[in-house]
Amino acid sequence: MQVEGAGHPLKLTGAARAGALCGAGCAPSGRLKGVPSRRRPLDPKPGTTRPDDGRPQAQTHTHTVTDFEAEVLPGLEPFAVAELKGVAGVQQVRVEEGAVGFRFVGNPAKLVHLRTVVAVYQTLHFAVPRPRALLGHEHLSRLREAVATLGSRQAFKSFRLSAAGSDSAVFVRLTEVLSQETGLPHVPDEGELLVRVRRAQTGAGWEVLLRLTPRPLSSRPWRVCNLAGGLNAALAAVMLRLADVREGERVFNPMCGSGTLLIEQGLVSPARLVGCDLNPAALACSLQNAQAAGLTSVELFEADATATGLESESVDVIVTDPPWGDAVGSHTGNAALYPALLGEFARVATSGGRLVLLTHELRLLERVLAAQSSWEVLQQFRVFHGGHHPHVYLLIKR
Repeated sequence: MQVEGAGHPLKLTGAARAGALCGAGCAPSGRLKGVPSRRRPLDPKPGTTRPDDGRPQAQTHTHTVTDFEAEVLPGLEPFAVAELKGVAGVQQVRVEEGAVGFRFVGNPAKLVHLRTVVAVYQTLHFAVPRPRALLGHEHLSRLREAVATLGSRQAFKSFRLSAAGSDSAVFVRLTEVLSQETGLPHVPDEGELLVRVRRAQTGAGWEVLLRLTPRPLSSRPWRVCNLAGGLNAALAAVMLRLADVREGERVFNPMCGSGTLLIEQGLVSPARLVGCDLNPAALACSLQNAQAAGLTSVELFEADATATGLESESVDVIVTDPPWGDAVGSHTGNAALYPALLGEFARVATSGGRLVLLTHELRLLERVLAAQSSWEVLQQFRVFHGGHHPHVYLLIKR
């Protein structure tokens, strides 16, 4: 999993910030000359509100309806929709492969806490026939103001532009102008503010998408240690939602790797978390990530996942992504590994225990499931992950 960017963020506030972004094109107030302010007035009444992080906030903004799009791993769209619909202010949800569009009324800061999506973008629609028209004063001013507003919520120190034909003269010029107007340097591969330009998904015109955060939401801040073949955190969040972990249940993650599944569970609801791995380096990596996430009660131990040493019927939920036989393990080795895993999982799971498993060894797993009687498949679906299309299985112990 890639962690984008490093360095010291640029944070400006008020008129100083607007002046830095606009340059000579700003009125003394920091507003663009000739362009009405899009900022809503603050509530004149005294009082405080408590935002999501619990810190008091002296004033409240009046928010307008804004278009957004969530980037989603293909196959996880239904889970992203379900999570979005649980956020107050989300309206008019529409689904495409790998993306969920919606309108939102409220503080966009609420959207950066979504767990089942890769990233969230503000979507700006421009009724122009070609990208060159975005260089016009009216459209450029609108884009500059959107970047300034976004920058007032997140500290960006650079940007990058993504578009089909991004090396064309038009996009090269647009990149230069955006850098001049916003004061942000263009860093092609590592730029924090991701600006995407594309044809309108519906109707005529073009769209500019601005990512709300310097890093993808699926690039969790607790991830201070990475291992090859690591699990995408958004996919881990979905697997745990399938598991439907209840308070006080014991959750076991064999072959825990860098600890993604355990940490994702520990951050959303209380549970007894247990993980094992044969590789001491993986256990050390899991521990580092758990500590970075503020989790202090994760139980980690070195063991073979086919002979864990756990007591029989001692865990309520098992979540795992065993080797697929490409980057980790081999197909020959998996032919013996998978039957042994399901047997051990059946031994340690309670009656009615749930098993959520991610694999690309589809034919092998189907053969193993057909030859056993301990596990019943409740749900199965395909997802795109790591260049493959593995399946997620939800099973229950008979």
